[in-house]
Amino acid sequence: MRAVIDTGVAVSALLLPHSIPRQAFDLALARGKLLASEETITELDDVLRRAKFDKYVPPALRLEFLAALVRAAEIIEVNRQFIVCRDPRDDKFLALAVCGRSDVLISGDKDLLVLHPFQDFSILSPADFMQQAASE
Repeated sequence: MRAVIDTGVAVSALLLPHSIPRQAFDLALARGKLLASEETITELDDVLRRAKFDKYVPPALRLEFLAALVRAAEIIEVNRQFIVCRDPRDDKFLALAVCGRSDVLISGDKDLLVLHPFQDFSILSPADFMQQAASE
């Protein structure tokens, strides 16, 4: 399985270690390959460096999480652009999923979820991804 995980799910997976987003993140990693692009890594790095997270997870652990994700992920060169999503900042996840031949995009973002299915892949919330995986 090839999976794209959006920034919100990745941040939730880090901050809430027993949450559904964390379980979905771990399951996607265990069952296949996480996909990332330069643009999605940059966004996650920017978000994880925000001081507001200092009280939850020390900065060093947040950067360690990012480094581990980058090591585990297949880095995809995105050579297509999409202008589809209601929030144009989310189009990068669609482009990554298409260019990386993803099976699923895991997101809690309603602007992405409303597009399910998109081309050849599913766009699922972490809970729906977990439910689908349990039925396979």
